[in-house]
Amino acid sequence: MVELIKAGSVRRLFACMGVSLLSLNVWAQTTSPASRALDGTEKLLQKLSQAPGPPGAEDAVRKIMIDEMTPYASKPVRFDGIGSVIVQQGTTGPAIMIDAHMDELGALVRRITPDGFLRMQWEGGWLDQTLLDQRWVIIGSKGPVRAITGDRDTHVTPLAERSVMITRDQLYLDVGAKSAEEVAALGIRPGDPIVPDSSFEVLNQSRLYLGKAWDDRVGLAVMIEAMRRLAELPHPNRLFWVSTVQEEQGLRGARPSSTIVKPDLGLALESGLASDTPLNKPEDSMEKLGIGPGIMLWDTQTVGSRKLIEYIRQKAAEKHIPLQEDVVQLFGADSFEMQTTNEGAPAVVLLVPVRSTHAHNGLINRDDYDRMVDLLVSVLQSLDELTVRSLRDYSH
Repeated sequence: MVELIKAGSVRRLFACMGVSLLSLNVWAQTTSPASRALDGTEKLLQKLSQAPGPPGAEDAVRKIMIDEMTPYASKPVRFDGIGSVIVQQGTTGPAIMIDAHMDELGALVRRITPDGFLRMQWEGGWLDQTLLDQRWVIIGSKGPVRAITGDRDTHVTPLAERSVMITRDQLYLDVGAKSAEEVAALGIRPGDPIVPDSSFEVLNQSRLYLGKAWDDRVGLAVMIEAMRRLAELPHPNRLFWVSTVQEEQGLRGARPSSTIVKPDLGLALESGLASDTPLNKPEDSMEKLGIGPGIMLWDTQTVGSRKLIEYIRQKAAEKHIPLQEDVVQLFGADSFEMQTTNEGAPAVVLLVPVRSTHAHNGLINRDDYDRMVDLLVSVLQSLDELTVRSLRDYSH
């Protein structure tokens, strides 16, 4: 082979290796850096997606939200007692609460075995089949530590067991340690947070963005962009932009923040469920990527306000924004807490469709994101005291 290279016969060399030039070209394309720089929106989405933030450990995401939103605030940033961020824009008019949650699905270290493996306590609605043979990051006291959920090798798995699900209770994290002492030396101890290890990418230079935690980092990005626009546009409201914690653990963050804000009306920005793949059934959900933002008519937690739903339908039609409507079982959002806390308030969930919300890798469409921002800004500009009063009027 050395002589072939010296002679410059690269084509013959790769032919001997059984590698075609077409394969090499494909490999070069898939391993080469992106052909263009990320724009401002993509950089924001990348930053939010890649930040670690499982329930109760949203610190990195919280810092991003404070840094991004403070320049547009009318009053100092506030926090509730468990870490949700409340940013007010405008000082008069109805109290409109716009909410998205900071936390993502994750886990925490439950136990360290004598031989250096870790057992996990899972946080959020994971499917067992998404957990095996994945990369993870443990947020330890000495910095991030990478790990994998180990697998059983196919060569030693009996045929009868190869199609049997390995459940979450069987899984372990491998950090390359040989003992509990080596694990401790890495700065890991029980209770440390664990998040998926996944990077943001523009998928094949398309309008699709690949990343983790779109549930609900895409909602946070929508909030930031809408707030930035409304800093330069008139609106007759007190807008409370709330980044909540611990949504994936039973909507815990939205209750104390709703108690503080006392919204007259609530909008929860969430990741929708795009079911436009071969794995989904027609009845799973009604959303598709690239069609436009969505609105949840009903879910397990929230019966959406009918008046508010109709109002948003009208605004979408006026702006020629396609609006997908959905009804999903086993779905819940912070809108429930806004709707039921204090004296109650009309509330709905607005959606940016996502393929694979509760997994290491999800997909969103840029057009859906942009149209959601346009719709939200239009709705918030049009709401005023008379309109909100009519949406809260049940006398006729």
